[in-house]
Amino acid sequence: MKFENKRILIYKWRAYNYLDVHQTFLTMGFEVDLIEQHLPSYDEDAGFSERLTKVLHSRPYDFVFTINYFGVVSDTCEQFGIPYVSWSCDSPLISMYHESVYNECNYIFLFDKAGYLFFKQMGIQHIWHLPLAVDADRIDHIIKNADDLKLYQNTISFVGSLYERNEYDRLIPTLPAYLQGYFDCAMEAQMNISGGNILEPLLTDDICIQLQRHYRLEKTERSFSDLRLIFATTVLGFKVAKETRISCLLELVKKYPVSIYTNSNTHNLVKVDYRGSVDYWTQMPKVFYGSRINLNFTIPNIKTGIPLRVWDVLGAGGFLMTNYQSELEVYFELNKDLVVFESRHDLVKKAAYYLEHEDLRRQIAQNGYEKVKQLHSYKQRMSQMMEILKGDI
Repeated sequence: MKFENKRILIYKWRAYNYLDVHQTFLTMGFEVDLIEQHLPSYDEDAGFSERLTKVLHSRPYDFVFTINYFGVVSDTCEQFGIPYVSWSCDSPLISMYHESVYNECNYIFLFDKAGYLFFKQMGIQHIWHLPLAVDADRIDHIIKNADDLKLYQNTISFVGSLYERNEYDRLIPTLPAYLQGYFDCAMEAQMNISGGNILEPLLTDDICIQLQRHYRLEKTERSFSDLRLIFATTVLGFKVAKETRISCLLELVKKYPVSIYTNSNTHNLVKVDYRGSVDYWTQMPKVFYGSRINLNFTIPNIKTGIPLRVWDVLGAGGFLMTNYQSELEVYFELNKDLVVFESRHDLVKKAAYYLEHEDLRRQIAQNGYEKVKQLHSYKQRMSQMMEILKGDI
């Protein structure tokens, strides 16, 4: 397809990488219009659908674009007869477990290859794997023009949520002892696995039958998400992320200064230096640049993909230590562009090593920075997206 109008419509929500995507579309020569509205339901919203339809009638667009997938946008585009393009930054996207995912208008890009393969096997035709990216040039500008970098210097730092408001902590008092013990063991096992997800397989049919007596699954009529998926991701997955992050930070702070930047409650993180929250655009790159070691803990819901934090740390020239994800080896040389740890013990051991070997740490950070700057920019990713669309729409 030729993009005859060179104009697109973006549904804007609070996605961290929205501005990078928006700017890249502009750089590629597209005119970009925005529609913004809170959606209580991603599946259905008559008022938003009517508003979107009016906007689409107002001028010609080549396609509608969103970061992540929204069923209500897809259904409206299907009725209007206009292509709908989405690119995920979260995984799994519960909103994709919806009948609208089969709409002919959809052109879906997922950053987690495991999720892509799952939906491809379900018969979704217009779906591709597309990793996330970073605008290293934008971050370079922030770093070079900053006069407050000393405020963001850390020995070891983590930027992110502790998921302390997870649903499991609220649910556990209502569960019988057997289910509590079973889930605790499942989560402990998950915490000891780097780069794999065993939570869904451990939710057997028998366990799900028992769980239904205590946990109510709410979904819309056209949703085909099930108890196993929802409980494994939005309940157990978030709880595992909380326990993993807290336990690793507490283990590190026994030996080294550790800082955390978060909106979460940090009362459990004794001795960890709480530095408040940071703005994604103006402050976070300074943290990554100024920290001798930056940490990434990928939530187990992301089965193979590389989360946005990895790209952002490397794009700021930061040294990164992360848990293993299988896609890391596709795009990076482990222990040359970034460092992977396998467990809490391995994390502490490797942190000690790289704090003692400053020249090697700096070289790895430089390697990672050069790799993402040269090969993994938003312009490169979205040019690839446009080439796919030209050949497929």
